[in-house]
Amino acid sequence: MKITKNSPELLLLLIAAGTAMSFAVWQNLLNNFAIERAAFTGVEIGILQSLREIPGFLAFTIIYVLLLIREQRMAYVSMVLLGLGTLLTGFFPSAIGFYLTTILMSMGFHYLETIQNSLTLQWVSKKDAPEFLGKMIAAKAAASILAFSLVWLLFEFFHFDYKWIYIVGGGVSLFIAFYSWNHFDDFPQKVYQSKKLILRKRYWLYYALQFMSGARRQIFVVFAGFLMVEKFGFSVGEISILFLINSAFNIFMAPRIGRLIGKIGERNSLILEYIGLIAVFCGYAVVENSNIAVGLYILDHLFFAMAIAQKTYFQKIANPADIASTAGVSFTINHIAAVVIPVIFGALWLSSPSLVFYVGAVFAGISLLLAFNVPSNPEAGNETIMGRIPHNALET
Repeated sequence: MKITKNSPELLLLLIAAGTAMSFAVWQNLLNNFAIERAAFTGVEIGILQSLREIPGFLAFTIIYVLLLIREQRMAYVSMVLLGLGTLLTGFFPSAIGFYLTTILMSMGFHYLETIQNSLTLQWVSKKDAPEFLGKMIAAKAAASILAFSLVWLLFEFFHFDYKWIYIVGGGVSLFIAFYSWNHFDDFPQKVYQSKKLILRKRYWLYYALQFMSGARRQIFVVFAGFLMVEKFGFSVGEISILFLINSAFNIFMAPRIGRLIGKIGERNSLILEYIGLIAVFCGYAVVENSNIAVGLYILDHLFFAMAIAQKTYFQKIANPADIASTAGVSFTINHIAAVVIPVIFGALWLSSPSLVFYVGAVFAGISLLLAFNVPSNPEAGNETIMGRIPHNALET
């Protein structure tokens, strides 16, 4: 698909890059900053990650915010919050300070992710969506490479303090937000979006996939990186290189994964993803070699890129007017487990890190069972193989 100047597709790619820039810096420095400056253990990092997910759990509230401001404008506001939260992090090197700046950063990040998903499914056709979503992942990966390279350069060669690196990372996202606000037109909505909370019975499988995705992903987000620092002693520079390599793979692979999903369909893509993730989580549980751990980390990200199939599955079965509301509801469902898993598993980590990853493999196994219920050709009225809602009840 061709992306033109001042088009909604170009704006979506810039938003993706702006999101990734701040979050990549925050994520890159997270474990080292937490351990070296705030003296975190597995318990504190679990609390931090649970607090970070509370705005995601409350993502359904975006539908009420959209009563006051258009989605496109709210995307800019959310990016400003994300940038500010990142920028301020280094000024508060304590547990409470880190918790508060994380909540601010997370408010912007989760609202922005919700709106970005909604606008993408509204603005991009069903035919082009898998490939375009792959391009969005590639754009995020490219911005992340810039962020990780910047962190590595400023930290390893110029010995910048954490504070200044956070300022640079947050500042770039603030610039992109204000540039986009002033440069792009207000694009019209193709379909009027419902401004009330919607839970439809026929979307039940999508909700279940979202719930399991949130539970599973939290184990990776919270503990895979923590494993690298705590068990293998990775420095800030080494973590930066790891993220850099991972993002480079995504730039190359994500658009191809998107095209692959368009060819083999959502059902086969999700089955492949979950089989791979079962193997990866079991690998984390037993790994004793840092190089193998790095390989598992990269594979993990590549399999997660196949979650594009969840979004395109929903786009195919959804009433177009439901997209904005369901984006918020599904993001909340995705984060139900995310609020409690970091704290509970942070405590479990102290006694058995391997068990944390084995539970992740179980979560991936449950997701695999759900994926077998996705039809080969999903559409309204053909949402599932088993547990199908009658066609005359589509809007219930």
